Amino acid sequence: MLKKILKILVKVLKQSIKILFVLLFFFCIFLSLALRLSTDWAKENYNYSSFDEILYTMGTSVTAASEDVLEEFMETNIYPPLQTTIILFIIFVVIYIVYKFISKNSNFYLQLKLFHKNIKLPFNPIILLLLFLSFVPFLMLRNSIVYAMDKLYINEYLEENAKSSTFFEEEYVNPSKVKLDFPNKKRNLIYIYLESMEATYTDKKHGGAYDINYIPELTDLAENHINFSSTSLVGGAHMPYGASWTMGAMVAQTSGVPIKTPFIVQYDENQEINYKNGLVNGAYSLGEVLDEEGYRQYIMVGSDLSFGGRRTYFKEHGNYHVFDVKTARRDDIIPEDYFVFWGYEDEKLFEYAKKELTKISRDDEPFNFTMLTVDTHAPDGYTSSICENKYDDSYLNSIACSSKQLDEFVEWLQDQDFYKNTTIILAGDHLSMNTYSFNDIDSDYNRGVYNVYINSAVKPIKEKKREFTTFDYYPTTLAALGVKIDGNRLGLGTNLFSNKDTLSEQFGNDYIDKELKKTSNYYNTCITLNQCK
Repeated sequence: MLKKILKILVKVLKQSIKILFVLLFFFCIFLSLALRLSTDWAKENYNYSSFDEILYTMGTSVTAASEDVLEEFMETNIYPPLQTTIILFIIFVVIYIVYKFISKNSNFYLQLKLFHKNIKLPFNPIILLLLFLSFVPFLMLRNSIVYAMDKLYINEYLEENAKSSTFFEEEYVNPSKVKLDFPNKKRNLIYIYLESMEATYTDKKHGGAYDINYIPELTDLAENHINFSSTSLVGGAHMPYGASWTMGAMVAQTSGVPIKTPFIVQYDENQEINYKNGLVNGAYSLGEVLDEEGYRQYIMVGSDLSFGGRRTYFKEHGNYHVFDVKTARRDDIIPEDYFVFWGYEDEKLFEYAKKELTKISRDDEPFNFTMLTVDTHAPDGYTSSICENKYDDSYLNSIACSSKQLDEFVEWLQDQDFYKNTTIILAGDHLSMNTYSFNDIDSDYNRGVYNVYINSAVKPIKEKKREFTTFDYYPTTLAALGVKIDGNRLGLGTNLFSNKDTLSEQFGNDYIDKELKKTSNYYNTCITLNQCK
């Protein structure tokens, strides 16, 4: 009885191993194809500049991303390799069934002659064929992994993280320990992150990279107000390492630090990145400074604020009141089932902002109203019914339309009673990830992130021919509100209204980026874990 049971178990085990081998065989085929296609898709549609950015995005809740993006990803990178794998599996099953039918009443033997004796060894042609071909999917998978590690900067990420840097210990200024003197009458702040907006889009005459000025309205605003530039014309900031995507840019501009992404990311109950246990918990941000000074704080976006851990960051770093696609439905800005692009378009975002600002401005306490546009998001942008499509490039059409809408919104703000005591800042979040709209610009053109400071409380000592990064926006924003900053430094940023050299001017942007790529014990301990002594 025991022998019979053991025999059955051995037979079951053999069959299980065969099945697992076959499944692994086809899974490797699927995975290698999906990985190769996903890598090409990421490079063709999103001009990623670091693996930190990719790793961070993978670690956040992708369910809050644009439905169009998710659908395109599945249709381009998952369904085709899945279909190919299923077809190959069906062909294998058919061949196996035919083989079993043919071999039902016959056996296959391999005849060998050994020591003048003929030896017949039974063998299974299908298993031998699979064994012979088994190296193919594993080789495919290996090649796909090598390809992805090269194209998605994984090799660079691993290589640079193996090095250490003391840049933070030497140059980081803890904002919580800096003396900040606010004016007696505190100014309101309207801070608008402009998705992927660069000074690049203006024409060459004004400092841009094109023959056509795709942002004439934003160009006029930059020329008629304060625009910090590395040239004598309209220009922008260098995008530092760790600030090349929206969440990284928001952290850089409000905390003066990059996001350096660990492999292991912890989540809270809402499946968002848990900053309390993971990322930039030790950063002391603009939101926290203004919160302590009695500012009422709001953030409005045209998407789900949960995407990228934004909701957690702005709640933990300033207790912002949130307006996003969910509240827009609740407040009857859009219908319950409405969803375009990443949520709702900028046309509705600006109307929503006007409605809320009208209510917010009735109170006496100062406010910080932060916004993020979305229509200019890569790869192709979004053009609503109010936009003109006069260019062949759909993405540049969305850029042009955004410039016009922003100008109209600024004009509305300037007509409001609260404007005289309000500073407005328009700041591109990062360089565009669009991959085809920059093909014809000069290869040596230095792309910069757009900025303009409207109705600032102070004037800059030196506005043009400055080298700076988006880290510098943090202290510069406070200075624009009339805040006096002891030492004119916060985080890795320098107050651009002052005559103090920025880190870019001291060391050069290449050096800064090189150091930021390396592992920093200070960053890991003080910024990430908030365990500084």
